Amino acid sequence: MQNNSSVVTVVGGGLAGCEAAYQLAKAGYNVYLYDMKPTKKSPAHHADTLCEIVCSNSLKSNLLSTASGVLKKELEILDSIVLKTAQACAVPAGSALAVDRELFTQKMDKIIKNNPKIHFFNKEIAEIPNGDVIIATGPLTSNVLAQTLHAYLGETPLSFYDASAPIVTEESLLPAHYFTTDRYQKGESDYINCPLTKEEYENFVQELTHAQRVQLHAFETADVFEGCMPIEIMADRGTESLRFGPMRPVGLIDPKTNKRPYAVLQLRKEHATGGCYNLVGCQTNLTFPEQKRVFSLIPALKQAEFVKYGVMHRNTFICAPKVLQNDFSLKKNPSIFIAGQLSGVEGYMESTMSGLIAALGMVAHKKNLPWKPISEYTITGALISYLTKASQENFQPMNANFGILPALENAQKNKNERKLQYAERAIRAMQQWREEQTWL
Repeated sequence: MQNNSSVVTVVGGGLAGCEAAYQLAKAGYNVYLYDMKPTKKSPAHHADTLCEIVCSNSLKSNLLSTASGVLKKELEILDSIVLKTAQACAVPAGSALAVDRELFTQKMDKIIKNNPKIHFFNKEIAEIPNGDVIIATGPLTSNVLAQTLHAYLGETPLSFYDASAPIVTEESLLPAHYFTTDRYQKGESDYINCPLTKEEYENFVQELTHAQRVQLHAFETADVFEGCMPIEIMADRGTESLRFGPMRPVGLIDPKTNKRPYAVLQLRKEHATGGCYNLVGCQTNLTFPEQKRVFSLIPALKQAEFVKYGVMHRNTFICAPKVLQNDFSLKKNPSIFIAGQLSGVEGYMESTMSGLIAALGMVAHKKNLPWKPISEYTITGALISYLTKASQENFQPMNANFGILPALENAQKNKNERKLQYAERAIRAMQQWREEQTWL
């Protein structure tokens, strides 16, 4: 065994865990990397190798007019091995980065297992290891480890199923078709209320109940709907069911008509600083194109930009704003870091980012150096800010999008030019942060 001062344990051999292991090894630490594959696999995994991509082979757009493109640029600045390997395994996909999944996992497996500083152990971890550890076991974390984390985090349970509603940008909503107030004029007008007439409501319900739905995996169907009913399943129970549920108009008066609307969809601010709003009560299992089509039937959402679509699938994650610090360490124990989708990020590159930042945070921790937060002007910093500052009560995972960034000064009116402004500001901020970290 190595001296503990030079050792970090990483649990999980996915994108986040492998990125973290590589960055720690590059910094000179000995890494004990644990993964239960190939001896034991989750229901979604098939390959024996590390860094297996189990869903789409697309890592989203490379364009700097997209948040995913900006995040990749930030990861380039931070020297991400996962991104570099993905680019080496790219297949034609227009402006997107898509990979040959088999080649990618084989290359990453060799890179990690051939690194003399990384010591791989094929073992399922049931307890939190002693010492400095990064846990990056992904959305299909084994039940035994999930139960251990639940017990360790006390009153903060892990979500075993990601039942979430779509999220839209505030600037894409149509103000002429909504009003802001809380029910019975209580509170501070925290909600955006989108009224519907009887005809609009009945058309919405008709399209909702006939829209195409995602087919769940066999291991997800038993429990995924128990805690959170999809809005389309609720609508199947009768045309009026939503008016007595998430779209009830009780206690709301439209100031444009001075009357109570026939039905109302409420939008709730997703986090304190960004312009993203959650469609309250609209957890859904519709396909992404169908979500955009159906929810855009609501007048206020006619031109809505969806930064995150609703999902209903197995996804274990912590309540990040309650337990996580901005370097991905736990408030309860700064020697334990949580990375990957378990931390509350969503997406391949987002998981990679979290593993990379967790590794850098671990290096700072081991060197006893203060951690300088990454600017919220970057996609990386904005995602971390979201994780640590979002509502604890309504927390759900988040992916890269421009809606979580602070507003621009002197923003361009043209939408594409405005997104490039965000990109330029983010890249400058990340370059500055990297240059200031002289210990890296």
